[in-house]
Amino acid sequence: MTDFTIASFNVKNLIGPDREYYEFQVYSAEEYAWKKDWLADQILTMDADILGFQEVFEEEALTEVVEEADARGAALNAASIPDRTKRYHKKAIFRKLAYRTYENASLAFAPNLADEGVPGQRRPGVALLSRFGFEGDPEVIQDLDTPLVIPFQPLRGLDAGDSGQFTLHRLSRPVLKARIPVGNRVITVFNCHLKSKLGEYLVPPGADFAPEEDLTRYDPLGRAMGALRAAVRRMAEAWVLRREILAELDLGHPVMVLGDFNDGEHAVSSEIVAGEVPFRNYSWMLRHDARDRSDRYSKEEDQQITEAVERVRLHSAERLFVRKSLRDMVYTAAFGGNFQSIDQIYMSRHFHPDHAGRIGQMEYFSVLNDHLTDGSHPEAPYNKLASDHGQIMAHMRLNG
Repeated sequence: MTDFTIASFNVKNLIGPDREYYEFQVYSAEEYAWKKDWLADQILTMDADILGFQEVFEEEALTEVVEEADARGAALNAASIPDRTKRYHKKAIFRKLAYRTYENASLAFAPNLADEGVPGQRRPGVALLSRFGFEGDPEVIQDLDTPLVIPFQPLRGLDAGDSGQFTLHRLSRPVLKARIPVGNRVITVFNCHLKSKLGEYLVPPGADFAPEEDLTRYDPLGRAMGALRAAVRRMAEAWVLRREILAELDLGHPVMVLGDFNDGEHAVSSEIVAGEVPFRNYSWMLRHDARDRSDRYSKEEDQQITEAVERVRLHSAERLFVRKSLRDMVYTAAFGGNFQSIDQIYMSRHFHPDHAGRIGQMEYFSVLNDHLTDGSHPEAPYNKLASDHGQIMAHMRLNG
């Protein structure tokens, strides 16, 4: 048996002091020290073997945070873990309590290709930290060698040229893909941060800002169009991620996907990433080439289709935990009275407890969300230095 933990952590705008990341947004030396302190404590608490980070502007700042967590872990071990002179030092509880350093861990950072280092116009990237190292070099997916062209089906009565299309050349933030050796297995891990729900507004030539951004002249229809643009982009990015996932599954590799999806489990973008849920019985369904009302899929075809869908489907760690624990709610974001999970860990059926060919399964699921403040409260927004996301971690056990 090999136990390991895998976690996702949106660190909310991690960058060094006195560097303007967004317009007029900068940390003083004291604010950066506070943020580093808070982030290090969260990492110390999780003590995860594989940790995916989102919203990292600079690798140096992340390295400083991890080093601070290690320093605190070493001090904690010295104070609470008995040394070899104590006859009880081999007790299992102390192995569980001991913090394990990241000193020999591997860190992969994927800067955002849209980040040109211009103060006030920075763009964040993502990172992966692994105590198991990486097999081969991690891969960054952001600029598409071949643009993704999404043509739309013409509605009845219209010519094909009237249907329109959407073209995606670059993801808003990179996807980091790494193959990680764990025990006697190699697991493909994807860390992503899909397009946010913040509206995309077009700035007219010669203007300083988009008209929809002027809230004194509130434009509800224009802002709705901005939300539509963001949603289409997020779903297109989800499809690109799905394509990469399928390539790994077709090679027979176990897959885990984590990150900030900026959508809940049942949103279309998340369902694109995870794949379809199989229909209960395809033999009830009319065939794609039906000639009459009774022309339906056979029992054999039902099994074939179900297996084809299940083979490439991903499963939510949160959903598996809720099913196992009978807990009714997990949330990683809170705003305006709305509590939801927009940070996810998905896993291929290699880790599903009901799959006969599983190589392991999730034993527990942790969420650190006590720091979240509902944005509808009078004191919101809370201290800008903490993360506005909860941290999630899956506790895994591999067979053999």
